Amino acid sequence: MNRPKRPLQAPSAAVTRQLRSPLYTPSQRERRDGSVWTLVQGILAPVQFLVFLVSAVLVLRYLFTGEGLTAATLSVVVKTLVLYTIMITGCIWEKVVFDQWLFAKAFFWEDVFSMLVLALHTAYLVALVTGALTSRELMMLALAAYVTYAINAAQFIWKLRMARLDDAARRGGTLATAGGVAA
Repeated sequence: MNRPKRPLQAPSAAVTRQLRSPLYTPSQRERRDGSVWTLVQGILAPVQFLVFLVSAVLVLRYLFTGEGLTAATLSVVVKTLVLYTIMITGCIWEKVVFDQWLFAKAFFWEDVFSMLVLALHTAYLVALVTGALTSRELMMLALAAYVTYAINAAQFIWKLRMARLDDAARRGGTLATAGGVAA
């Protein structure tokens, strides 16, 4: 028996919420929305991404042309300092919202992967200061750190999306759809 196939559609916010527990409890959501640290994270995240993009271009330029080592090196150091800043402020945010400094249930795997991101960026700084790696090896280590950062950033963007779906479901609505896919 041939039945017509319906196009696949993303589940509504209400269905999505039924399939998993909400990211925030009502009191956590209230603390999140009332915290200055939420704004700080909201500002630092795109700043860090911009620094990452500029630095990635400079690192790749050096790797492909052999030019611009000083600019590439300085950009990785700046990116690492911005990363440390957002990690410290992120821990404060997590303490305010979830009452623990790190590894809150809602962000456990993002925090675990953040540790790898931090380890690779820190390894870069240690290798830079000690001269343990050649310039090319340093830039390859920076790229490895950047790949992990990009994955981690995607994890956090996904969680932001889930929080928006939770908020829409909580309000009893659904997010607008475009072509059958939840926006």
